[in-house]
Amino acid sequence: MKDLRDRFVSLLQNLGATQNPSRLADDLVAAWTGPGRAYHDVRHLEDCLTQVDALPLDARTRDLIEVALWFHDAIYDPRSADNEERSARWASEALVAAGVAIPVAADVARLVRLTRDHAPVPDAAGRFLLDIDLSILGRPAEEFDDYQRRVRTEYAWVPEDAYRLGRGRILADLLRRDPLFQTEHYRRNFETTARANLRRALMELEAPG
Repeated sequence: MKDLRDRFVSLLQNLGATQNPSRLADDLVAAWTGPGRAYHDVRHLEDCLTQVDALPLDARTRDLIEVALWFHDAIYDPRSADNEERSARWASEALVAAGVAIPVAADVARLVRLTRDHAPVPDAAGRFLLDIDLSILGRPAEEFDDYQRRVRTEYAWVPEDAYRLGRGRILADLLRRDPLFQTEHYRRNFETTARANLRRALMELEAPG
């Protein structure tokens, strides 16, 4: 995890942190590697960071998106409805404490809050952040199916019938969005496969157990 930790330290230095961010880096890595996470774990974070590295973005926008990715599922409890809000507050408070400018910290917190409902947003940073977070929907079938299994593991405490109903509603809502992805890059590369995956998953959830 040292490379991941060092990456966050360098990132905050790029954003103008005046305090040593090493402790915050340790706390974030610990959060992402905590117990009970099957999909929303450090593998998801690393996948998101790999994607942002490959996008044609200016350095400032990329840094904002990356910090938001670090915090967007930093607090994750599948039994809680306020994970995004708590993660956003952590981002705002921790970044200000590290000496990052208050407007930057506030913008990061805003981006984190967007991941609650993935609604359309006008700014490039928000659009790319949300598309990165949803990109698992447009991966090859075996990768998408593994994602589905890992999400089910996180909700193992939910009875099967209730899970199928609730998960089906979420996936159906995503499928109704047109387009699903907000940026041209993700629409071009992920939209068609994502729709096929969602339709197939809904059929499986609706099939008799």
